[in-house]
Amino acid sequence: MLDYDKEAEVYDASRGGEPRAEAAARAVLSLVPPRARSLLDVACGTGIVTRRLAAGREGLRLTGADLAPAMARRAAARLPGAVVLADSRRLPFRNGEFDAVSSVWLLHLAGGGANVRAIVGECARVLRPGGVYVTTVDKGASHNVGSDIDAVLATRPPSTAHDAADLVESHARAHGLLPAGHARFTGHGQGRSPRRTIADLRRGWFVTLPPGDPLADDYADRLAALPDQDRPRPDPVFTLRAFAKP
Repeated sequence: MLDYDKEAEVYDASRGGEPRAEAAARAVLSLVPPRARSLLDVACGTGIVTRRLAAGREGLRLTGADLAPAMARRAAARLPGAVVLADSRRLPFRNGEFDAVSSVWLLHLAGGGANVRAIVGECARVLRPGGVYVTTVDKGASHNVGSDIDAVLATRPPSTAHDAADLVESHARAHGLLPAGHARFTGHGQGRSPRRTIADLRRGWFVTLPPGDPLADDYADRLAALPDQDRPRPDPVFTLRAFAKP
């Protein structure tokens, strides 16, 4: 698992920057009802998407929440007075406080099914009746674009996708939320190159290939043998699901 306090310094530049943030915000807003006047962005990170959400809908009041202090500080610089330090499993907000809640690139990091259930439950709790919860699903699968890199990585030990769409829908229904739509957007600037994938492997990006493990070294060698080491393969396409609170 990456240390997101350390990641904060390089997060935006290494994750596609403003083009990816713009695409994400536009897709989230496409699922947020026009009548919404308040939106909580859970796990807002550096606030790069949150700021775009605020700019993309006139009259929409944004609040950001993140667990990593360094991330929250960067978000607060973008949205002064609108960011809180908070655990997404125990949100410090009243029941029904928000018209909409979003969690972009969060559930795949939750560390287990119980945490995902808790996060979805908290997002449902702070959502008012008639509101909508929007979240990314199937994050890991989105990065499989059918490239030669994916062919190498296909044989790595599998990990459980706790953000699988059917599981997230099950958790949402258990907390009284009903499916309300979906959207997709391109992760601009996140197309993997072999050299970049090796660097990610070395810093613990792949949870079943921990740095220093002989198996991780074997995969690094196989990736290093691929052609065009610095050429990015196609960008991933991410999926959003929306759930409404009756």
